[in-house]
Amino acid sequence: MVQLVGSLRKELADSLSACRVLVVGAGGIGCELLKNLVLTGFKNIEVIDLDTIDVSNLNRQFLFQKKHVGKSKAQVAKESVLQFCPTANITAYHDSIMNPEYNVEFFRNFMLVMNALDNRAARNHVNRMCLAADIPLIESGTAGYLGQVTVIKKGLTECYECQPKPTQKTFPGCTIRNTPSEPIHCIVWAKYLFNQLFGEEDADQEVSPDTADPELTWNPADTEARATASDQDGDIKRVSTKDWARSTGYDTVKLFNKDCLSESLFKDDIQYLLTMDKLWKKRKAPLPLDWLEIQKLGKILEVTGTGLKDQQVLGVAGYSQLFSRSVETLRSMLADKGDGAELVWDKDDPPAMDFVTAAANLRMHIFSMNMKSRFDIKSMAGNIIPAIATTNAVIAGLIVLEALKILSGDVEQCRTIFLNKQPNPRKKLLVPCALDPPSANCYVCASKPEVTVKLNVHKTLVLALQDKILKEKFGMVAPDVQIEDGKGTILISSEEGETEANNSKFLSDFGIRHGSRLQVDDFLQDYTLLVNVIHCEDLEKDVEFEVVGDAPDKAPTPPSAQEDKNVANGNKDSAEPSTSSKAPAEQDDVLIVDSDEEEPSSSTMDVRMESGGHKRKLHDAETGEASAKRQRLDQPLAADEEDDDIIALD
Repeated sequence: MVQLVGSLRKELADSLSACRVLVVGAGGIGCELLKNLVLTGFKNIEVIDLDTIDVSNLNRQFLFQKKHVGKSKAQVAKESVLQFCPTANITAYHDSIMNPEYNVEFFRNFMLVMNALDNRAARNHVNRMCLAADIPLIESGTAGYLGQVTVIKKGLTECYECQPKPTQKTFPGCTIRNTPSEPIHCIVWAKYLFNQLFGEEDADQEVSPDTADPELTWNPADTEARATASDQDGDIKRVSTKDWARSTGYDTVKLFNKDCLSESLFKDDIQYLLTMDKLWKKRKAPLPLDWLEIQKLGKILEVTGTGLKDQQVLGVAGYSQLFSRSVETLRSMLADKGDGAELVWDKDDPPAMDFVTAAANLRMHIFSMNMKSRFDIKSMAGNIIPAIATTNAVIAGLIVLEALKILSGDVEQCRTIFLNKQPNPRKKLLVPCALDPPSANCYVCASKPEVTVKLNVHKTLVLALQDKILKEKFGMVAPDVQIEDGKGTILISSEEGETEANNSKFLSDFGIRHGSRLQVDDFLQDYTLLVNVIHCEDLEKDVEFEVVGDAPDKAPTPPSAQEDKNVANGNKDSAEPSTSSKAPAEQDDVLIVDSDEEEPSSSTMDVRMESGGHKRKLHDAETGEASAKRQRLDQPLAADEEDDDIIALD
């Protein structure tokens, strides 16, 4: 007769109480997961999260209360969970999982790791650490009503990076600066403007008209001369946006219109655009706004829409007043921080959100688009898919069920489980699928990881190789690079100061040419990657490098029906994980796609079930080739039946 402890076999219950597990993330999924773990019988739990509690977390992260706002999520989650089970041994870390102290030896202390993260960079890192430590990882994610849980085991299943992930939707700079045609273009512009005025200036986030627009065929000097001819001062001196704004004391009228030194925002920059005749031959020309003319409209504010204040759309006068108030508030905040200080844009910071809402809507009006509510703009600018507490609860429960299989020694019985928004024809919301084997082409978990990168060795700096290719693209934390040239030349060292002098040099300066091979090691991740270099001088405009072959940058094209939901913000901070000290706190249960831009709705991969009981292949957007099938585990459908879409979350 089987002896039970509660609902578990005694052997399994004893295993739960003795094993040591790590939970990465203490947000939406993390709160539900920690509660489930202690109530199931887990006694030794460690949880790590760098975020602090925000008021917006309280509607679903039930371990937190109003009195906890501003405190560490991990620490408060520990204290709250101990009320469910005072005998549990819980250790909380208010820290980034990507810090070097959490190395492979740290991960080897655990029998199981469970991710409750919100971003790709941190997921990639934990994936690699678990592979290096040979520890099972349970990965999860939610996006609104959709959710997914999967198990990753070295040598047995796909790792997190085996399958292609959708590349972020990006927009050419000339579209943002000259010819916006969608609200998201104006929102990106407004966020650029925030950084130009109050944050860290970035040359790639310029907001003034782009005279290098490829659609322009005339002499830009002649155009500028025509643009300035009508100005009373006869000359426009283009200076740093922040320097000019400070010189005016962040005067709203001067920001809005134009002063003798200025580059304007809503009036003269638009008049300048109008002189670029070719841009408007097939487009509706923009209409400049004048601050004084808007003020003549009086104090009557147009408001459309019903419901909550954030869901209402103001008129031009209303947004001009909001722009003025937000600029003054942000100016004061910047002044309080002292000389040389910078502000960081945060969707949960009211003045910052007001600024982007107002600036984006004024630009939408100028370019004849329907203006958006603050709620809509926050959703796009902050890359938010509304979090659903029930989804988090379901996914957290599924994580524990998969954990029980692993601790029972039944890893082969583990499944990838999808939570759908609508029941399929079999009336099922939860659809289990067999785990796929590792991809032979994966540059992370293959026996000898190798990639080929196409770039111009005469134009690519060593710093760009380190930051944009190795860290940003391939997810490394502290790469060391050695050239396979027979001499073992060290190109990049993770030791501070050793190779900094190389950063400003081109790859060709070190003899790197077509066919060169670089050995890259990340000792923190216990990861080695061989990079084959292909020299190319005809890359597309604004493309610095391309990864050749079966790499995760080649992702399925998102369904066109979701294109209007695609979000991009162009903020480099968005590429940083919320568990990193560089990034503002994010909602842990909001599925984020990281890169220079973020696009929650396209972070999912739509896969339709075939009547034969298998998923259709995920077609590669560039080659048309398909990735591996994943077998569905319930009975085959009848010939006239077909399952609803199954969404594979990031």
